[in-house]
Order: sequence, then structure tokens, then C-alpha cells
Amino acid sequence: MTYIIVFILLVVLSFSYYKLADRFNIIDKPNHRSSHTQITIRGGGIIFYIALLIFFITSGFLYPYLFIGTTIIALVSFVDDLKPLPPSMRLPVQFIAAAMTIYQVSFNLPVLSLILLLIIGVGFINAYNFMDGINALTGIYSIVIVGFLLFFNTTQIIFVNEELLAYLLFSLVIFGFYNFRKKALFFSGDVGSISLSLVIFFLVYKFYVVTKAPVSLLLVAVYGVDSVLTIVRRIKMKEKLSEAHRHHLYQIIVDSNKLSHIETSLIYGFIQLLCCLVVYSTYTLAMSIQILIVLIVLISLTASYFLLVRRFLNLHSRAV
Repeated sequence: MTYIIVFILLVVLSFSYYKLADRFNIIDKPNHRSSHTQITIRGGGIIFYIALLIFFITSGFLYPYLFIGTTIIALVSFVDDLKPLPPSMRLPVQFIAAAMTIYQVSFNLPVLSLILLLIIGVGFINAYNFMDGINALTGIYSIVIVGFLLFFNTTQIIFVNEELLAYLLFSLVIFGFYNFRKKALFFSGDVGSISLSLVIFFLVYKFYVVTKAPVSLLLVAVYGVDSVLTIVRRIKMKEKLSEAHRHHLYQIIVDSNKLSHIETSLIYGFIQLLCCLVVYSTYTLAMSIQILIVLIVLISLTASYFLLVRRFLNLHSRAV
């Protein structure tokens, strides 16, 4: 009954935001970097934060540092959605939020390890945001991760409160109603993708701390490989990393006009699901075997990335 009430509440709140955003002109205007051509309401991903807020209140204020960190970063991101803020204002907040999230799970690490983890956390937040560029991609990809973690939490090891996963999954499904279509009714905006990325960073880190399984890295392998290798390609092309671009694999695929936004998103989600199944099947194996599996999967994804980039760039050049 609680789950039904929370789901209905999230449905009502998402619709309310849709109407309010339409009234106050909170919109996303397409530019040269966009994969859409029509003006669309932005900031719909605020429903992810609302799901966390409901969980925080109903759970008796569980995971307070995660909640405070997500609140800070969601607020700044929403302001950024309304009026773009410079990196000098966004990055410090991201580091603070990532530090609070790490502290929520475990701060019992050497100083250098903590610094490295903090940098990885901020990098992950921005990578997740950059990958939110076409309809359904972040929604489907996140449903796969959160859905898998809920299944794992229920059937294998309880590593986090189940309601957090359930409420977050509800919000993703509801978001999908507005976003998983040819012409999206609204986009998640930075408030959605960045706050969601922080919660997923928390979940993956907590999963690793509880299971002590190196294969935990594969829980976000697809986004990780695309983000890192795209940066490598841009450095090779001598581009400024701060400038907008269309070099992510998913953007190249969509620009080739061979696959739609939804089809591309489903492929990303399916490949990530396979990676999650690898985690499920191998997390109890010896650490050396797990590391080998991680290397094999990452090398396979890397090879696939470059092959697909070459293939779809050729298709795009022929179309032009």
C-alpha cells in the first residue's frame, strides 16, 4: 500500500511540474549540440530528487549526508537549468556533494584513495550529465541499473534500504512516460541527470563496499567507456574539453539517421543489462578472476566503441 501511495504521489507531482514548467516557460531550446529540433520543457528530472525526498522523510531521515549533498547539487543544477552558471560555481558544489556521498558510505580510506575517489565521483557526475543527450537514454540506462540493484538487494545481499531503490525506480518509470517517445514532453535537465548521477554513485559505491567485488565497476561500464573514450578522441582531435560537441557514440549513431533515439537508448540499456548480469554471476569469485573479467569486458566495450564510431561516421559522411 505504501508503494502504491508513493507511486501515485510521484505521478501527481510530475504532472504538476509539467504544468508549472509550461506556465513559467522553463524550456530547452535546441542548438547545434542538441539531438532534438523542437522546444521542450526541461527539468522534469526533478522527480528523481522528489523520490529521494519522499524516501528521506518516510524512512526516518535515513542517509542524511546523501540527502543533503543531493539537495545542494539539485538546487544549483536547477538554477543552472534556468540560467547557465559558470563551472567555477558548479564544480565546488559537485565536490562538496560527492564528498558528502562518500562520507555517507565509508570515509575509512587512505587520504590519496579518498582524493582519487572524490575526483572519480565528480567525473562520474559530469559524465552521466553529458550522456543525457537523447530521448530515453538516461531513463532506460538508469532503469536497468536501479532495477538490477533492487533485484540483487532482494535476492542476494541487502546492501541498501529497499525503499530507496523502489522509489527511485518509480520516478524513472514515471519520467519515462514523458520522455520515452519520439517527441519528448520534457527532458530531465541538469537537475535530473546530475542529482540522479549522485544517487547512483552512492549506490554503486555502497554496493562495492558491501560486496568487496571489483566487478562492481561494471555496473556503470557502458556510460564509463563512452565518456572516457570520447574524451580521449577529443584530446586527439585537439578540441577544448569545455566546448560543446557531438562526439559521443550515441550522438554519432543518431546523427547517422540509421537508428532512432529510442532504438539507440534500448541498445545502451541492453548492453548495460548484460554487464549487470556479469556482475550477478561473478561477484562471489576470487578477486583475481573478477579483475580479469573486468578487463575482458572493458576491452570488449572499448573495441566495440571504436568499431561502431568508425562504422557510423562512415554512414553519416555518406548521407551528407
